[in-house]
Amino acid sequence: MRQHTVVIAQLVHISGPLKGEIQEFLDLEIPIGRHPSCVVLFPPEEVLISRNHAKIFREGNTFRIVDSSTNGTFLNGKRIKDAALKNGDVITLGEGGPKFSFLSEVKEDVPAADLPKTPAPQRLNADPAPPVEVPREREREKPEHVGREQREVPLVIQYGPTLRSFKMVPVTIGKNPACEVMLDHPALLDRHAEFFFSGEQYWIRDLTGSNVVRINHAPVGSTGLPVNMNDEVLLAPEGPGFRFLGQGRFVECELQPEEKSTGQPQEAEPQTGKEAEASRDRKSLFKKYFRH
Repeated sequence: MRQHTVVIAQLVHISGPLKGEIQEFLDLEIPIGRHPSCVVLFPPEEVLISRNHAKIFREGNTFRIVDSSTNGTFLNGKRIKDAALKNGDVITLGEGGPKFSFLSEVKEDVPAADLPKTPAPQRLNADPAPPVEVPREREREKPEHVGREQREVPLVIQYGPTLRSFKMVPVTIGKNPACEVMLDHPALLDRHAEFFFSGEQYWIRDLTGSNVVRINHAPVGSTGLPVNMNDEVLLAPEGPGFRFLGQGRFVECELQPEEKSTGQPQEAEPQTGKEAEASRDRKSLFKKYFRH
């Protein structure tokens, strides 16, 4: 059977009218804008975006983005006309406009019959369907012993404009500079969580002792839980949150307001004095991290 090399471009929409969608493309050209011919199509009322705003071009195994808009295209916060793309880059259409991150993957020796087709966009923030919950719980039954020995498997974590890649796990995430992934986020502890690999699955465990790390709002505990495709990993009630895309790839996903506590809407209790001031400071700091 004839073998192929497949290069996939993936766009993960962070904000804007397509927020929460994941789009994958095999095309050599990916036009972006409001014109009906664009494959990344924005609604007509999104006037900050030009009809033909920009194009992503594949050149071999690499990608470039070319701007053709009135209001500009920004790559990691810097306005560009023509620039090379790398994994983890964040693209903004117009100043303060819709934002998405870019990822690419090269697959070698893929049989022609197995060539992937561009899937329909998937919702990052979609709630798990109730019928799936029972079998997922069965999937998550813990073995008697879960090993956390070193394993040579890939792990990619995208947070904002940064991308961290590892060839070996376990990997620890937290505020301490000694962690492999150091995030200066107000909700994180020095050693907050650990990604590891066991039984042909990626796992995450809570290092805080407070059961704040969750998968789809279920606490992972100190022994950990396996992560399945499209699971949402929440490191703390205030975030940050990540979506698991398979093959060791975790991308940041912005939380909806009702998800930033226990995963359920709650009526806010009245605050006074120092409590109200501290709450405003926390919200301001949280917004600052997601703007970047």
